[in-house]
Amino acid sequence: MPAAALKPMPIQSTAKRAVQLEMPCVPVAKRPLPPGRPRDWYVTHNRRLKAMRLAIALLDSGVYLPDQARNETIRGMANLIGVHQPSDTTCHMVRAFMRYNR
Repeated sequence: MPAAALKPMPIQSTAKRAVQLEMPCVPVAKRPLPPGRPRDWYVTHNRRLKAMRLAIALLDSGVYLPDQARNETIRGMANLIGVHQPSDTTCHMVRAFMRYNR
């Protein structure tokens, strides 16, 4: 059987209209954080949010493994999506999210 016969047929969409893709980098409406917590809690909370945002952007761009996400790659993605440069701790947290949320 020739190799051309083994090619899959192209798949056509059955959607009646174009589907809007969701932009993963658009920020969600901000709500005030709960008052009365220690300052350390707020720092950690905001760092986790930033790390999750960066991890999602990396996954959307095709970086699937934590080994592929070096600090330079993560910082480049931060520039691309418009967030401040992450620290080494935040970069480590991004790789941890990619590793443990698979």
